[in-house]
Amino acid sequence: MKKFNWLSIVLFLALFSGWCLAQENHAELIEGTFKTPQEVTKACLECHEDAAKEVMKTIHWTWSRPVEGIPGHEGVVDLGKKNAINNYCIAITSNWPRCTSCHAGYGWKDKNFDFSKEENVDCLVCHDNSGKYKKTPAGAGMPAKEVDLTAAAKSVGAPTRENCGKCHFYGGGGENVKHGDLDHGLVNPDRDYDVHMGSGMVCQDCHTTEAHVIKGESMGAATDSHNRLLCEDCHEMPIHKSKIINNHTKKIACQTCHIPVYAKGRPTKIWWDWSTAGKDSTAPKDEYGLPTFHKKKGSFRWGKNIKPVLAWYNEKEARYLVGDKFDPDKTLYLNRPLGDKDDPNAKLFPFKVFRGKQIYDKKYNYLIIPHLWGGFWKDFDWNKAAKEGMEAAGLPYSGEYGFARTVMYWKINHMVAPKEKALKCTDCHGKGKNKRVDWKALGFKGDQMYKKYRK
Repeated sequence: MKKFNWLSIVLFLALFSGWCLAQENHAELIEGTFKTPQEVTKACLECHEDAAKEVMKTIHWTWSRPVEGIPGHEGVVDLGKKNAINNYCIAITSNWPRCTSCHAGYGWKDKNFDFSKEENVDCLVCHDNSGKYKKTPAGAGMPAKEVDLTAAAKSVGAPTRENCGKCHFYGGGGENVKHGDLDHGLVNPDRDYDVHMGSGMVCQDCHTTEAHVIKGESMGAATDSHNRLLCEDCHEMPIHKSKIINNHTKKIACQTCHIPVYAKGRPTKIWWDWSTAGKDSTAPKDEYGLPTFHKKKGSFRWGKNIKPVLAWYNEKEARYLVGDKFDPDKTLYLNRPLGDKDDPNAKLFPFKVFRGKQIYDKKYNYLIIPHLWGGFWKDFDWNKAAKEGMEAAGLPYSGEYGFARTVMYWKINHMVAPKEKALKCTDCHGKGKNKRVDWKALGFKGDQMYKKYRK
């Protein structure tokens, strides 16, 4: 671990004092009762005057930020969860009430949401310590009717694993559907499940926070290293006793060896075929007892204890943007890590690679944003859903649709194994089958343990 210096001590004291304030017993400070969540926020702002302004500058509020350097796109692009497209539930445009149930605010029900209203910042979603606060699944971020707002307000404190997990464990429409390394098992795991959480750490120990800006950002929503979190932020290099292993860390990310598998508890979705949605069909559950078909969403495949795919990554990505044209006869990569073995900034990282089929316009050759919530999920009419969704997106729809194969990469960061269960040399090197590295796919002639392949 890094050695403390005086600056570290000062920062620690500053953070500790903030933590102490967060632990103040608010039950003694809260007076009266609350009828609306906005009333709770206004009460919070009486003391924490700048809190809402700070939150409103973060991606937890904006769901987008300026990004530049996207291959094939000049200049700065506003990109994030708000306007990105994926191969899970596809996009939030026209589907706002359902998707924004995990927004750190209240009332984002359509494109006219006012991002400037401080009272619409949701303090409770992160700071409720009663364990009973929850948002309505399709309520545009509003809390469920049964929530006791007064009790929640009196319980507030520092965010817990449960607070973070209520959104991040359930991305993509269910537990561990999207990321693969984030599920409810991280709330109270043993060290084998996750060595950090199993040793008593909480999310904020790594995802440090200043002025409500939380360090860390998913490559599923952004495309560069802005505010990204690295193992080296805490672990000073070189860290190993072995010189050979330390040499490996120059080109291999910590996660590659220290996360041998992901989806250790709850299986994660690895395939989603939207083309079968809307059909009156049935399918048996899989070996994990999970559905392989749903009329609203199509066909699925799930996986558990999955070995990550390894790829070069220089903290930048290629990205498909709404309206980009593509060849539907080829697999479309919605995002892809950039870098290769000769890139001085690239390292070998582990990824979940998610595949699927989703709707596209057969004339314009770009992906369609379908109106799902209140649209297709109600009447199962793809043509109508495509028309309404693209109208909301401000793009023409030809009236002809098909389904294209797509792929997304998700970097694996959690479910870190104890060091004694990290990968061994022979997991990647040497003779035999079932090795983890596809050397040729990574740009090599063969196993780099052998000199004959190093040229």
